[in-house]
Amino acid sequence: MAATKASEAALPRDSARSAATLTVELVTPERPALTESADFVVLPAFEGEMGILPGHEAFLVQLKAGEVRVKKGMDLKSFAVSGGFAEVLKDKVSVFAETAEMAGEIDAERARQALEKAKSESLQRSADPLTLAQAEAAMRRAQVRLRIAELRGRRIPRDKAPESDR
Repeated sequence: MAATKASEAALPRDSARSAATLTVELVTPERPALTESADFVVLPAFEGEMGILPGHEAFLVQLKAGEVRVKKGMDLKSFAVSGGFAEVLKDKVSVFAETAEMAGEIDAERARQALEKAKSESLQRSADPLTLAQAEAAMRRAQVRLRIAELRGRRIPRDKAPESDR
């Protein structure tokens, strides 16, 4: 018991991560997509995925097209974003994205069609560099949307999984 008290005393008072939460805001030019508390956030930074816990050091990061994951308890929300930036200030994560779609809102068939269209546009030899860059960006966005839509179908909450999967 003395060891427990000593280890608890060694921790700073504000490091009780189990009780701390993040305030998460996900905003697009059209609308605020999400405002809620979370235990953990994963961002698609240009240098790779970045995990954020409460009490994180302040920073600003550029985002690429990818998946923003927001976890609170056993609940996980996924969003497809097509770039933007995020600001982290201690216990607040503000994500400013060009577009954001919740995983459940993504139409997988439309994402497949957008991917095929972008692929065909990127293969046109007569395309100017700007058109080619736009087609490649559209292809990356469609790939992200499709991947998240397909993952959504595979993620089954543990309490709803069949007994044989537990």
